Amino acid sequence: MGRRPQETDRIGKAKQSTVGSCTSPANRGAPLMSTPAAADFTHVVIGGGVVGLAIAQNLARRGGPSASTLLLERHNAVGTETSSRNSEVIHAGIYYGADSLKTELCVRGREMLYRLCETHAIPHRRCGKWIVAQNDAQLAALHRIHDFCADELHVPIRWIGREEALRREPAVRAEKGVLESPTTGIIDSHALMMCLLGLIEEAGGTVALSSTVVAVRPRGGGGGTPGSEGWELEVRDTESGEVSTITTDTIINSAGLGAVDVHNMIVPEAERKQMFYAKGNYFSYPASSPKVNTLIYPAPEPGHGGLGTHLTMDLAGRIKFGPDVEWVDSPLDLAVNTSRLPQTIEEVKKYLPGLDETQLQPDYAGIRPKLGKLGAVVHGKGFVDFVIRKEEGYAGWINLLNIESPGLTSSLAIADRVKQLLYS
Repeated sequence: MGRRPQETDRIGKAKQSTVGSCTSPANRGAPLMSTPAAADFTHVVIGGGVVGLAIAQNLARRGGPSASTLLLERHNAVGTETSSRNSEVIHAGIYYGADSLKTELCVRGREMLYRLCETHAIPHRRCGKWIVAQNDAQLAALHRIHDFCADELHVPIRWIGREEALRREPAVRAEKGVLESPTTGIIDSHALMMCLLGLIEEAGGTVALSSTVVAVRPRGGGGGTPGSEGWELEVRDTESGEVSTITTDTIINSAGLGAVDVHNMIVPEAERKQMFYAKGNYFSYPASSPKVNTLIYPAPEPGHGGLGTHLTMDLAGRIKFGPDVEWVDSPLDLAVNTSRLPQTIEEVKKYLPGLDETQLQPDYAGIRPKLGKLGAVVHGKGFVDFVIRKEEGYAGWINLLNIESPGLTSSLAIADRVKQLLYS
C-alpha cells in the first residue's frame, strides 16, 4: 500500500485542505440534513473507498441546484480498507477477457486516471512493467497476452529481447521471455483519494464519516416497484452509537468489503450472497541491491486468486513484494502472516535470484473482496467479473460487488458507468 490516508474530520467538524489543485471547502463531515426535496438526498453512496469517492464526485458534479449527493463512510477517514492496502499500480488492463467489465473499465479508466493525475498534480509515474516467463507454459501465457493486446484490445505491449533485458534489468531472471507493458504505472493512492474528496466538496457534495449503514429499506412497493418512492437508511454514528434515519431517491452500494452485507440487508434471504476474503501479505525490501527500476510480475497462472507475488515499488523507489493469496475468514485479519515469508522468498527468487532474503520485512496486508473462492484471476474457469448493475426488481439501486483489482485503476470509468445506469 502507500500510506494510510490521514484522518479527516468527523461529523460535525470541518477544515480546509488542499491536494494538488483540488481544494476542499469546509463541509467535510457536515451533519446529515434534509433538503427541500421529498427525500433528504438525491444520491447516497455507501462506501468511501476510491471507487465510492469517484462515484460521489461524478454524481455531485452532475446534479443541478436541487440535487444533492451524500457519501457515507463507516470509518473516521476515507479509504482505510482495500483502497489503501494495495500495490498502488495503475494497470494496463491486459489480463481479463475481452468482453469483461474488468477489461473495459480498466482500459478506459487507466487513461482517465492519468489525465486526472496530470490535471491535479497527483504524484504518479509511468514506470512500465515486465511480465516474465521461466518455462514453456508461462511463455505460452505471455504469447496469449501479447496476441490479446495486439489483436483485440489494441493496448501497447512489446517483447523485450535478451540483450535489452540484461542491459535494463540485469538482476531479473527471465529464462523464456519478457513481455513489457509500457502503460502500466504507479500512483500515490492517498493523494488520489484526497483529490477526489476535494472534488466532491467543490461540487457541493457531503461526506459523512464514522457513519455505518445498519439497515436499508426500499420505499414504495404495495403493488409498485420497491424503491420507486426512494429509500430509507438507518445510519449509526460509530462514536456516539446514535442512529439517524435518512431518505434518498437513489442508493449506490459501493461498500467494498461491506458490499455483500449491504446487499443482504435489502434482498430476500434466498438471494443473499457470501463474501470471500483473499488476504494479500506484503513484504518490504529496504536493501539497495539488487536494484530494480521496473515492476516485475510472473506470468499469470489460471486458477490462482491473484497475479502472483510481484515486485512493485512506491514513488520513492522503495521495493515491496506481494500480494500473495491467503484465504481468511474475516476482513479484519490484517496482520501480516510472517509464516508466508518462506513461500514469498521461493516465488520471488524465481525471477530475482540475487534477493537477500534476510532483508525482507513484514510490511502490511490487504483484503480483496471476492464473490468466489479459488476462482481464476484471469479469464477462464472460475473467473468472476466486476458486478455493476441496476438490481432487477428495484428502482434507484445500483449495486457494486466483487470490486477488487483493478478497481483503483478503473475507478473513474466505474463512476461513469454508474451515472449511465442511473440516468441513461
